[in-house]
Amino acid sequence: MNDFKNKLNNKNILVTGGAGFIGSNLCEELINLGANVTCLDNFSTGFRENLDAIKDRPNFKLIEGDIRNLEDCKLACENQDFVLHEAALGSVPRSINDPITSNDVNVGGFLNMLVAARDANVKRFVYAASSSTYGDSESLPKVEDVIGKPLSPYAITKYVNELYADVFKRTYDFDTIGLRYFNVFGRKQNPNGAYAAVIPKFVMQLMNHESPVINGGGEYSRDFTYIDNVILMNLLALTSDNSASVNQVYNTAFGERTTLNDLVSNLKEYLSDFDPKIAEVEVIYGDYRKGDVPHSLASIDKAKKLLEYQPKHSMKEGLKEAVKWYWDNLK
Repeated sequence: MNDFKNKLNNKNILVTGGAGFIGSNLCEELINLGANVTCLDNFSTGFRENLDAIKDRPNFKLIEGDIRNLEDCKLACENQDFVLHEAALGSVPRSINDPITSNDVNVGGFLNMLVAARDANVKRFVYAASSSTYGDSESLPKVEDVIGKPLSPYAITKYVNELYADVFKRTYDFDTIGLRYFNVFGRKQNPNGAYAAVIPKFVMQLMNHESPVINGGGEYSRDFTYIDNVILMNLLALTSDNSASVNQVYNTAFGERTTLNDLVSNLKEYLSDFDPKIAEVEVIYGDYRKGDVPHSLASIDKAKKLLEYQPKHSMKEGLKEAVKWYWDNLK
């Protein structure tokens, strides 16, 4: 068992995008482990209420700033031991509609953060990479060193992050770890807006007795990954003493795939415990979406070997917890 509390107590850790879904969960966990946490966020996609549980804690500090501004990055990186870089403009459709802004944030902002962290002598820079990097590679499961051509501007930006991280190790001896997130879901994930992720969006629709719309025939599959598994991977990446584990990229997932049809079926089953009428809500099928990868399944062997990663929650276990959170907080 990793002794995260011992390793992270009183360490200074910057979380960019710390008011977002993943970032705010990371901030909360780190605060509870005794770390001194700084959150950098411009609130373009994050929410102040995501920080309500920790905003008054003495070991928490909020900097309102933008990673596209190098001075904001430098200010936030001062005296930090570690950086967890979560700030990004997510969503494949958003990047297709507005590739320039996605690039400015995800590439320009990432480079600003690398430079600022390097100049501040940050010990380790752990960043959110993406399963979208696998692109048109049809091999399953996805193994870290076999990727295809990117299928969206978003995927390009996240792949460029990995290339920059590699160059910063070779050129400046700056240590990074990239975590390729696979369809993360769980508490605090925003169900609203045009680019809402599929699970919270479906949950809200079902709770309102509205028919969820599945793109395509529902047989596309994803390696849905519960937030607590992602938190665990970040903590392992921050604290690993194994020199071979650094300057690597890891799949961050559970290692099983679920079709969209099965996902909706599970959601209806778990939500109908709270409201039996939800079981009767019908599904609507729409067109396939541009840039979507048909199937996604991660090999987590590398993370198990080098980081000693053992995921805590299966998709179904995480889904039950997420459904309860949404029912308690959004109904």
